[in-house]
Amino acid sequence: MKKTLIIVALFIGQVVYAQTERPVWTKTAAKTWYAKQGWLRGCDFIPSSAVNQLEMWQKETFDTATISRELGYASSIGLNCMRVFLHHLAWQEDPAGFKKRVNEYLAIAHRHHIKTIFVFFDDCWNESYHAGKQPEPKTGVHNSGWVRDPGKRLYDEPLLKDTLEAYVKDLLKTFKNDRRILMWDLYNEPGNSDYREKSLPLLKLAFHWAHQSNPSQPVTAGVYAEDLPDFNHFQLTHSDIITYHNYGDEKEQQKAIDSLKKYGRPLICTEYMARPRNSTFFNVMPLLKKEKVGAINWGLVAGKTNTKYAWDTPMPDGADPKPWFHEIFRPDGAPYDEKETDLIKSLTATP
Repeated sequence: MKKTLIIVALFIGQVVYAQTERPVWTKTAAKTWYAKQGWLRGCDFIPSSAVNQLEMWQKETFDTATISRELGYASSIGLNCMRVFLHHLAWQEDPAGFKKRVNEYLAIAHRHHIKTIFVFFDDCWNESYHAGKQPEPKTGVHNSGWVRDPGKRLYDEPLLKDTLEAYVKDLLKTFKNDRRILMWDLYNEPGNSDYREKSLPLLKLAFHWAHQSNPSQPVTAGVYAEDLPDFNHFQLTHSDIITYHNYGDEKEQQKAIDSLKKYGRPLICTEYMARPRNSTFFNVMPLLKKEKVGAINWGLVAGKTNTKYAWDTPMPDGADPKPWFHEIFRPDGAPYDEKETDLIKSLTATP
């Protein structure tokens, strides 16, 4: 009898669980939401004073003056959204303070008429990280201090999964109806850094936790690599809005757009623009606008991330690369290339 009751209780619990996890938005709902946003254009943003996500979000180095100044640069050329990476360790060390700083950031962005896409997890760059003072950037090295989240710690500390669940659900519960947030990007480039299938369970859990939390904003995770078919299928069938990365020229960009249109959902390119690879504002941004695809390039202001240097071309002498790989502005607000900023302003000035 007791065994039967336990089985019934478990069954009932499963039914309740299934009912409380919201489904993926319908295509109609996704298109209705997207139509209200206007053309989305912006950057992957970290203030120039931060070498990585932890330096951006920890109390001692949270730099509201630089954030406000640099979002002002973005607003001055008509950009209206930013994609911003979070990190679970900053939350774990100080949950209340972290959420307070997220709210402060959102208030600053809102004053500049900018909405935010927040990114939870990331499989790129350095696998290890620590709280407190962050490393100084390595001269001439692209993203020398950027850190993964959760990185190898997930495999070294199995109980970290519980912390990650609490982190995602706390942020979503707190900000699930915040209109200053455009979207939740659950996992940046899952499977990168040779993790491949090792990252698939966390990707699935991230969507599971988000769907349980039921935010009013859409959730997504962008596709980026053709050789990860299991990831791509899951991401494309579980995202409310389709997002993707493409650092190719206009022909490669058009090919990506055409291949993703078949899913019948709005598209946002959440990473593009690498000048030496012929992914530029001149040939790609007008195409994205014509196709009604959101355009979010990597980088706003040159700074401690060193992303003006190319991924695989370090410059140990710290010389100014020609051309810059990413970024639009110098720290003082001067454009890297006035022809670029003039083009961006002309594209953002009209519907």
